[in-house]
Amino acid sequence: MSLHQKIRGSTRAYSYNLIKERIFHLELEPGTKISEKEIADELQVSRTPVREAFMKLAEEELLDIIPQSGTIVSKINLEHVEEGRFMREKIEKEIVTLACSSFDDEYKFKMETNIAMQEVSADKNNFYRLFELDEEFHQILFLATGKMRTWKMLQQLNIPFNRLRILRLSEVSNASNIISQHKEIYQLITEHKTDQAVEVMEQHLRLVVVEQETIKSKYPHYFI
Repeated sequence: MSLHQKIRGSTRAYSYNLIKERIFHLELEPGTKISEKEIADELQVSRTPVREAFMKLAEEELLDIIPQSGTIVSKINLEHVEEGRFMREKIEKEIVTLACSSFDDEYKFKMETNIAMQEVSADKNNFYRLFELDEEFHQILFLATGKMRTWKMLQQLNIPFNRLRILRLSEVSNASNIISQHKEIYQLITEHKTDQAVEVMEQHLRLVVVEQETIKSKYPHYFI
């Protein structure tokens, strides 16, 4: 690979990560028009890697590229949110079942550390960090049960679901409820109480459904 290709690849990745973060953090709200030229000028790069980043974000349902009109930040599709949540619920109940039968000390330590950091983030009202730690909590379960390829597959499907989860965390002060459920899931896993752990995980992944209407009524223009 030539130096030019490496630079273009890294610029594309940087552009992609920057725009994605701004969308998730609502610095770029759903429905906002976004320009290749403006991003390229801001980053002082050519438009080609930015265009490639736009195409990747469009594949992930984060941008809508409309011919002869421009590019806008995609609105959150609630049908796709529910599909992602449905898949996670079905798979994570099985993951919890596996974790209850075998969960090494290494992963217990990772999870205890993760939960402690969640509490710190909640105390400091750092909702974006709390979201990252929430994701990490679930990822540890997949890691501990040897199902990381499944986790990566779910990540693609879960982009609309995750956008709603971040919006929920920033608007609905239920952080203590989320952390409490994480603690309960972890405790039930360590006690090998499979049925109860599965039940709590199901309740946990349905929290967003309960709060969805509240968020939608406050930000109707964010959704389709």
